[in-house]
Amino acid sequence: MSEHLTPLPETSLSPRRLRLAALIGAVLFGSIVVIGVGVRISHARNLRQWTDEQAIPSVVVSHPDAIDGKAPLELPAQMDAFTNAPIYARTSGYLKSWNKDIGAPVKAGDLLAVIDTPDLDQQLLQAQADVATARANASLAATTAKRWQVLHATDPDSVSQQSVDQYNGDLAAKQAQVTAAQANLDRLKALKSYARIVAPFDGRLTARNTDVGALVTADSSGTPMFTVADTSKLRVYVRVPQVYAPGIHRGDQATLTVPEYPGKTFTAKVEADARSITPTSGTTLVQLVVDNPDGRLLPSSYASVSFNLVADTQGVRVPAEALIFDDKGLHVATLDSDDHVQFKTVTIRRDYGKTIELGSGLSSSDRVIVNPPDGLASGDQVRIAKNPQPAAKPHEKV
Repeated sequence: MSEHLTPLPETSLSPRRLRLAALIGAVLFGSIVVIGVGVRISHARNLRQWTDEQAIPSVVVSHPDAIDGKAPLELPAQMDAFTNAPIYARTSGYLKSWNKDIGAPVKAGDLLAVIDTPDLDQQLLQAQADVATARANASLAATTAKRWQVLHATDPDSVSQQSVDQYNGDLAAKQAQVTAAQANLDRLKALKSYARIVAPFDGRLTARNTDVGALVTADSSGTPMFTVADTSKLRVYVRVPQVYAPGIHRGDQATLTVPEYPGKTFTAKVEADARSITPTSGTTLVQLVVDNPDGRLLPSSYASVSFNLVADTQGVRVPAEALIFDDKGLHVATLDSDDHVQFKTVTIRRDYGKTIELGSGLSSSDRVIVNPPDGLASGDQVRIAKNPQPAAKPHEKV
């Protein structure tokens, strides 16, 4: 059985339909080409605009802080006891006992220690014997001189005046020996009195560097036996830079802080200053006094002292990072109304570390560039970064 295949009918497209299909294809292809070219042109324009924008440097600006009439100045300081006395031995011997230990409060005249002085005791006995001998010799010389004076007065021919003068001179020499022997005895008695170590004033014992049985020598070049300090008041020493020295006067008050009492302030008063500048540091030494009735402040510790200086002229403060120093001098970069860079020459009045007080060149209405980028030139266009940086306050620490 043979199969017969039925042929499909042939379809023929008319020339009109072919032209229409070709036209539609051309339109679609052209549209694709136009859209692609447009997208590429748009991307190129955006890239060129982005590149141009990135070529403009971005800066952070800060408005200068106008001075309000006061110029806080904070400096490190060291505190010392109002009166501090290292106590050395004035006589040699062995420490027999001590009565006060470190930290103990003492009154003037309180017994701190006793020194056993066997050598000195023997010297005292010898000195007493020397005084007795000298007095006996002087007494004999006085009797002899008196007798010769009587003989000369009774019979001048039998006793010469020279003999009388000789015995009178011997009496004077013997009397001088009595005086010398007595002075030596008094000296040894004074040394013996130093065997009792007593407190020179009211205060507190801050050091004890000896113990029972230790050899004690009369020498002030070594370590003191005790140290007594009066801490009811403390002296505060501050080295003030030369530029601030004229603004600090005797009687001015300052605020004192110490790290062991965070948030606690103490009031100190300027008592004196050296009235001279140290060449090596360019500073003058200022002494303040702070009351310390409860003993909270410790001598020989470090503190921070803040002065409130009165600003006698107007000025502004800017961040220290805004300053530019080059071959043209000291200046800062500012922005005009069109965000173009303008450099202004300035002068420094005071340096607070993180901020700088300027005496001239800027006003509080200027916009100052902080950390200006390298290569920035006058007239350059810049972009202002968001969140402009305010000027740091002078009391902020670095």
